[in-house]
Amino acid sequence: MIENRKEDHVNICLKEDVKAHYNFWDDVHFMHHALPEMDFSDIDTRVNVLGKELSAPIIISAITGGYPDAKAINRNLAEAASKLKIGLGIGSQRAALENKDLVDTYSVVGDFDIPLVVGNVGAPQLISQDDSVALNEEKIQDAFEMINADVLAVHVNYLQEVVQPEGNVNAKGCLAALKRLALKYPLIAKETGSGISRKTAQELKRAGVIGIDVGGLGGTSFSAVEVYRARNVKDDLKERIGRTFWDWGIPTPISVVEANVGLDVIATGGIRNGVDVARALALGADSAGMAGALLTAATQSSEVVQNQLTAVIHELKVTMFLTGSKNVSELMREDVILTGMVKEWMDQIVE
Repeated sequence: MIENRKEDHVNICLKEDVKAHYNFWDDVHFMHHALPEMDFSDIDTRVNVLGKELSAPIIISAITGGYPDAKAINRNLAEAASKLKIGLGIGSQRAALENKDLVDTYSVVGDFDIPLVVGNVGAPQLISQDDSVALNEEKIQDAFEMINADVLAVHVNYLQEVVQPEGNVNAKGCLAALKRLALKYPLIAKETGSGISRKTAQELKRAGVIGIDVGGLGGTSFSAVEVYRARNVKDDLKERIGRTFWDWGIPTPISVVEANVGLDVIATGGIRNGVDVARALALGADSAGMAGALLTAATQSSEVVQNQLTAVIHELKVTMFLTGSKNVSELMREDVILTGMVKEWMDQIVE
């Protein structure tokens, strides 16, 4: 059942180490400005993302929904997003589209005034699968109305699907379906840990999406998450595949550069603190998405989530201060020094 799968994902992420083995953000460095020539109080972190003004370039990225305990998690995240005036994305709404009893695990976010709300459906659900029919426009409209979404993320997670014991692996026709929906609805495309290449970004732009969440390699590996689920059902082949592809994908910093094709870019994947947010912006992202780093806090209270995000925003401001960046536009013009694996990747990218 979808409900059990979603609960599995959250529990595994809380209990097991399912991160990629390398965090590529550590390879991105700023040049320190010893004389910032501004006051700390002058720093302005406001941005416009997907047509909405946020107090800081941060979006709580998709985490969960669709099982009873998810309601409290989403409430805590939503309240924090409302108080801090940042964006919020939710987990795949498929469960509630198939079972109305689960709607409130998502719709709880509507109790709060959030400047940017991002809904979520899966790209595999846009086409018929062996065990299901494609979502029709009525269901897409339901997804928007369920949470009063400003935009809908279509998540592309075929690595996870191919590892899942119950995964949907039909992919032919997804791009055409996305293009049809983009004519009527504001959509973004979202990867879930393997990144977006330049070629894919260009295809998505032609399809009509208004933004790209790169969901790159470096944070939670959903291939790793599925290793533990496969083990629980004694599916040796799926467990092996999950281990083999644990670190598959395009590193998030590289994907930010690759996906910059004239659309809003959200850098999700391994963001841990405000310095990482600043690194993402300097590489060309318009905002940064945080998910795994907030999960434990989200199971505790909205106050814990808010405190953690407040610290991230303060770290971002400190980074801006130490680079002499009075606002986000100035930060985005800062040069960065690349080292390690990110430099190796960047040196080999062919324009």
